[in-house]
Formats: sequence, structure tokens, C-alpha cells
Amino acid sequence: MMANEESPETPAESPETPAESVGTPVDSPETPAEGAERSEIGGAAAEGRAHHAAPSEEASEIASVSEDAPLEAMQEAEEERDESAEEEAEEPAPRVKPSVPGAHLEVDIVPEGVDPLGRSEGYEDLYALEEEVAQAEDREAEEEQEEALTEPIATAAIDLAAGARYRATGKRKTAIARVTLRPGSGSYLVNGRALEEHFPRTTLQRNIRQPLETVGYQERMDVVARLHGGGISAQAGALRHGVSRALLEADPNLRGELKRRGFLTRDSRAKERKKAGLKKARKRPQFSKR
Repeated sequence: MMANEESPETPAESPETPAESVGTPVDSPETPAEGAERSEIGGAAAEGRAHHAAPSEEASEIASVSEDAPLEAMQEAEEERDESAEEEAEEPAPRVKPSVPGAHLEVDIVPEGVDPLGRSEGYEDLYALEEEVAQAEDREAEEEQEEALTEPIATAAIDLAAGARYRATGKRKTAIARVTLRPGSGSYLVNGRALEEHFPRTTLQRNIRQPLETVGYQERMDVVARLHGGGISAQAGALRHGVSRALLEADPNLRGELKRRGFLTRDSRAKERKKAGLKKARKRPQFSKR
């Protein structure tokens, strides 16, 4: 009973609060001097904050400009990128096929006999006329020269005595002809045979008779010849050359006319010799690359 009676008198111990367990200081009452000092310190700090918080107008402008410069640069760069993207996004113009020069022109076919420049019908090309005249003159000169060459030489004076003999030698390629002219009826004796037997071709016979026909003694002189070497064509050329030189022996005054007509000139043309390594004079064997 005594224990129960004492319990109300002794207050129960309350559990410790967390602040007390950590050891926080308990606020002690301030003195009037400490309050005055704290108020003074707070006022000074407030003045300093007010001084730093309110800069001047120039400083604020400079700060605003320095802060806005990078933003403006970024905005300009973004605008440029946008413009370039828009230009790229624009569809390129379709490629136009280049036009062919002169494709628009029409084909102008000029009929034969019509002036291409559309001049009057009475127009005549002077250059064409001059060319035609020159060609006609050349043809006339050639015809006159041929006629002069075919005409017999009227100045020939050959002694046709009974014992007259005129000898000469003619050559062509490898053929040699020893010719003798004598008065007669115009016969030819070649290697003991008639001209037609030894030279069956009419062209060769006409070439052989040309010198005597040119002089005009084709029916008053006989020809006796000995031929050796060469072929038929070469022997005919050699005989012609020998007859011409024999006529020169009969009348030296015929040199100019006979030379002008080409009877006294020896034909130096001959077959070109074969070369070593070739098939003929210039023909080469077939070349095989592989």
C-alpha cells in the first residue's frame, strides 16, 4: 500500500526526445545587449545585399548585351541552316535535252539546172564559162598537136638510089633490132618472115609502120631486120626504134621532127628486178601476226 501511494507523488520519467539524445543546445534567453548587436549586424548585411543586388544601368546594359550576343549568333546560324535546308529541299529543275544545231532547218534540195541562190534565170556563172572555154582550148590544142603529129613530114628528102642502104640499131628492154633500109615497095622482112607472121597483133604492126608513114616513104622503101632477145612487144619497140634511127641516117634533117614525135627516144622502161626476200620486185609475202 505504501508503494502505491508514493507513485502519484513521483512523476514518471518521460522518454528522451531525439533532440535531447543528439545533444542540441537548448535556446537560452537573449539578453537586451545581444539583441541589439544582432539587429545591427542584420541591418549591415541587408545594406550590403541591397548594394550588390542593384547594379547601375550601364552595367546592366553591358551584361545584357554580353549575354544576348551568343544567343543572337546561335539564332543567325539556325536561320542560315534553315535557309540552306529550304534551298536544298527545293526540287531541281528538270534537265533539258540540248538542242541539235541546225535541227530546225529544213532540207533544201536544189534541182539540177536551178540556181541555188535564187537568182534570175538569165544568170551565168562566169567562172564556169571560163573553165569551159579553157577546157575547149586545151582540147583544140591537143587535137591540133595530134593532127600535126599524124601529118607526114613534107621536108623529107631521101636518096633512093639502087644501091642505097641505111643501117641502124634499135633497142627496147632486152630486145635488139638491127635494121636495114633499102629502096623497094614497102615490104617488111623480119628474121626471114613477113611482118604479119612475126607480129600477129595489129597494134604492134601499126607501131612498127609509123616512122615510114610519118616520113611518107611507106611504099618506097623496104625494111630488113634481124631481131633477138626480149618478147614480142619488146621486139616491136626495138624494130620501131631501129627504123627511126635508120631514117635519120638517110636524112639528118629529119632529127627535129622525128624527135618531137618521140621516134628517136629509146624507151627505157623495163621490168624491175626481183628483190631478195620478196616474191617479185615489190610484192611481199603475206604477213602473219600470229
